[in-house]
Amino acid sequence: MAEDIIEETAEQEAPVAAAEVKEETAPVSVVPELAPGDTVKVSVRIREGEKERIQVFQGVVIKTVKSVDGGNFTVRRVAYGVGTERTFPNNSPMLAKVEVLRHGKVRRARLFYLRDRSGKAARIKEKRTAK
Repeated sequence: MAEDIIEETAEQEAPVAAAEVKEETAPVSVVPELAPGDTVKVSVRIREGEKERIQVFQGVVIKTVKSVDGGNFTVRRVAYGVGTERTFPNNSPMLAKVEVLRHGKVRRARLFYLRDRSGKAARIKEKRTAK
């Protein structure tokens, strides 16, 4: 009877130790807290042959997804009249740095309506914070 109790406690302690190991080996993300409407500057590692360089992609966050694998976020920019969207995984090793330039004041979680807007109609007000 006493042996059964000892075996049960040993089984209960084993999953706790495994959970602690998982927390230690979790990848560290370079992505700060992002929200839709934020203007961000994403530094991405680009491999060309054997060389590696950093390319900056600056735009507005139109969507964020939070999931078990760390989630992702989508950034939209308009360059030379052509709209471009890129989706970046939060835990990607290709992300060198993500810098939030300004926080936008929006009332939606998905800003897909920006695809149909251009010029002044596509502006987003800046969220003011008290210092």
